[in-house]
Amino acid sequence: MNNLAQTIPIDIVSDVMCPWCYVGKRRLEKAIAARPSVNFDIRWRPFQLDPTIPPEGIDRKAYMKKKFGNNSGGEMYDNLKRAGEAEGIPFKFHDIALSPNTLNSHRVIKWAATANVQDEVVEALFKGYFTEGANLTKKSYLGEIAESAGMEREVVDRLLSGDADLEMVREEIALAQRMGVTGVPCFILANKLVVMGAQDSDVLIQAIDQALELADEPAESHFTAVN
Repeated sequence: MNNLAQTIPIDIVSDVMCPWCYVGKRRLEKAIAARPSVNFDIRWRPFQLDPTIPPEGIDRKAYMKKKFGNNSGGEMYDNLKRAGEAEGIPFKFHDIALSPNTLNSHRVIKWAATANVQDEVVEALFKGYFTEGANLTKKSYLGEIAESAGMEREVVDRLLSGDADLEMVREEIALAQRMGVTGVPCFILANKLVVMGAQDSDVLIQAIDQALELADEPAESHFTAVN
């Protein structure tokens, strides 16, 4: 099969407050770089790890203690920091003061698709939150992220001031849940293959190669998981 003219769509179901999603993004980038003759259509899809967080967010230490029984992150943070270091991500968990509700972040990511800057916006949100302790509940900050990626700041600010696409984002999250997505990141390749979790780049390369083999076959009513 000639891969030169092939385009593989990859839908990434993700939440910007998920550190493993940031790690998964880096590992996917490595996998994509390993297949330079293939075109990729990357589409970021919304998910909320915790939709119960109020719009204004919640104190990070209090949230961690309620969710995990401690406010330090302990072994979980240690594992994430090691994974981050291997992928060039300097996680600074203790600089994060607020656990955010991420619906507005997902709205901006959705709008970024129309300007073809989704990846830039997602990267900036991950970096801001996990390495700079940015407050993702501040609409002014989200506007700055959008503007830095080349989006029209006035338009984004106006949309954020209302409920534009709020229900659409919620429905996309509900759709992912109906499809069986219970955790993120989740990579859906060519609408046929699913890779759950921040798998090593070798696993993602394997999935890309399988997607290329299946590219000419009709879409199935179910997905095949790649382990």
